[in-house]
Amino acid sequence: MTRRKIVSAALGASLLARAQDVGLRKKVRLGMAGFDGHPEEILRPLAQMSGVELVAIADEGSAPDAMAAALRQPVVAKARRYPGVNEMLASETLDMAAVCNNNGRRAAAILACAERKLDVIAEKPLGLNRKELDAVYAAVKRHGIHLGMLLPMRFDPPYLAMRRVVESGAIGEVLQMDAQKSYQLGTRPEWQTHAATYGSTILWIAIHGIDLMLWVSGRRFTEAASLQSHVRFPEVGDMQNVTATLFKMDNGGMATLRMDYLRPGTAGSHGDDRLRVAGTKGIVEYQESTGVTLVSGDVKPVTVKDLPPKGSVFADYVQWVIQGKKPALAWDEIVRANEAMLAAEAASVTHRFVPVRAL
Repeated sequence: MTRRKIVSAALGASLLARAQDVGLRKKVRLGMAGFDGHPEEILRPLAQMSGVELVAIADEGSAPDAMAAALRQPVVAKARRYPGVNEMLASETLDMAAVCNNNGRRAAAILACAERKLDVIAEKPLGLNRKELDAVYAAVKRHGIHLGMLLPMRFDPPYLAMRRVVESGAIGEVLQMDAQKSYQLGTRPEWQTHAATYGSTILWIAIHGIDLMLWVSGRRFTEAASLQSHVRFPEVGDMQNVTATLFKMDNGGMATLRMDYLRPGTAGSHGDDRLRVAGTKGIVEYQESTGVTLVSGDVKPVTVKDLPPKGSVFADYVQWVIQGKKPALAWDEIVRANEAMLAAEAASVTHRFVPVRAL
C-alpha cells in the first residue's frame, strides 16, 4: 500500500488532517528545492497539513535573505538540508517535491524529480524557452507524474467571483479583457538582475495575468504581440520594468496585459493588480480600491459583495495527487498559460505577431 492510498485530505480548516488508515498514520514525505519566488504558497498551508511532512530541503542557490527567512519557520527548520536538488534526491525517499529555485534552474530541477517519478509542484515559469518547456512536457508524459504550478491568483476571492459572474452569462460572450500588474521595485534579489537566472519580466509575472484572463473568460489565446523594456533604474540589471502584450482570442476578441515595476514605495500595498472583462452584455472588473464591480444590461451597476472563500494552490494540488480529486488548476490549463507566455516572450524579441501553440 502506497502513501498516496494511505493518506487522504480532509481539507478544510486543517487542510490535510489525518491519514485514512489511523493505524498506520503514514505521511506524505515532501522535499523542497529552493526558496526563491513565492515559497510561502507552499509553506503557509503546509503548516496546517498534518498529513504532509517537509522532510528535506535543498538550498539550490537561494538568495541568502530568502533562505534565512525560510529557516526561521518551524516546518522548514526541522527538515534535513542539502546544497542542491540532486543531493537531496540521492539521499532521500520522497513522495512529492516542491521546486522554488530561481527561474534559470527551474526546468533542470523539475526534470531531476521527474526522472525519479516524483510528483512536483513548481514555481513559475516551468522553463525559460521552447527547449526547456518541451523537455518538461515530455517528462510529465513519459513518467506519468502530476506537475502543478504556483498560480495562486485564481484562488483569490475577487477572481473566483469574476469567474462565477462570467459563467452565469451576466456579461455575455467575452470580447475584450485588460489585465494589469504593477509592483513596487524595492530591493531585488541578485538572481532577478540577470537574464540567465531571471529570464524576463514577461516570463516571470505575465503568466499570472495570462492565467487569470484565460480562466475567468473561458477563452483561448491564438496570437501574441509584445514589447518589454528596461528604462532607467540601472541597479536592477537585466530586469525589464515596463511591458505590454496584446493577445487575440479564439473568437476574434482582444486582450491586453500591461506590467511595470513603477509603483511608488509610498503606495499602500506592494502590488496593484487589476482585471477588466467586457462582454456582449456587460462588464465585470476588479481593482483593490473598488472591489469587484458588475454592470450589465440585466443588472444595475453593483459591487459584488458575496465573494467565495479563498483557496490554496498547494492544497488543490495535494488533493489532486493524494485523493485523485479533479484540480481547480488542471494540467491542460497550465500548459495553455505557459504557451501563451512563451508566445508573448517570443513576440517581444521578434517584434512580430507570434502564434500561440495549441497542445
